[in-house]
Amino acid sequence: MNRRGVILGTCALPWLAAQSLAETPVSAPDLPHYPLGPLPSDFEVRWRTGQGEPGNWQVIEDPTASQGKAIAQLSADPTDYRFPLAVWQKLVARDLEVNARFKAVAGTVDRAGGLAVRLLDADNYYLARANALEDNVNLYRVVHGRRQRIAGAAIRVSSGAWHTLGLRAEGGRLTVRFDGKDVVSATDPTFAGAGKVALWTKADSVTRFERLEIRPLE
Repeated sequence: MNRRGVILGTCALPWLAAQSLAETPVSAPDLPHYPLGPLPSDFEVRWRTGQGEPGNWQVIEDPTASQGKAIAQLSADPTDYRFPLAVWQKLVARDLEVNARFKAVAGTVDRAGGLAVRLLDADNYYLARANALEDNVNLYRVVHGRRQRIAGAAIRVSSGAWHTLGLRAEGGRLTVRFDGKDVVSATDPTFAGAGKVALWTKADSVTRFERLEIRPLE
């Protein structure tokens, strides 16, 4: 009986491991059920790094989005050192993978979209950013409100087109994924603890987001 119990337990282990992986919880906005208008309280929208106006974050109709709606930052305040944040309120995590689709619609000072992780407050976090005016994807740390580039890659980022952007933080390793490919990877010890996740834009960037998914790794 003991032998049988051991055999059954051993056979069950791969299935249990697969089940655990498959059931890893994903935190995500229920965008199709959000009403049009100001972004609901699932997000904190008053946070802003730098100067200028807070972001004007709205749920809008977008027939090009996969779910027919998008989260849009609509303020075109041209203040150069201005980084509006829409902070997801339902999860705090250290090791995680964040993915979203974004579309850079307009902006003359800048035309960018990004994802922030391990966000402690409006002035301290990691950031993956894609820029359609500069055609690059960069990884930053923002420390006491000052943005510091860690690494980057020259990549075509088309205006008015949907792209995918992802940021994985696991221990000190940070990996940025763009349109299905890992494009930047680096190690940084600055923010070692848990934090929140946010959508991010810069200056007068009018940017749309959808399919935001946050998967904890711990």
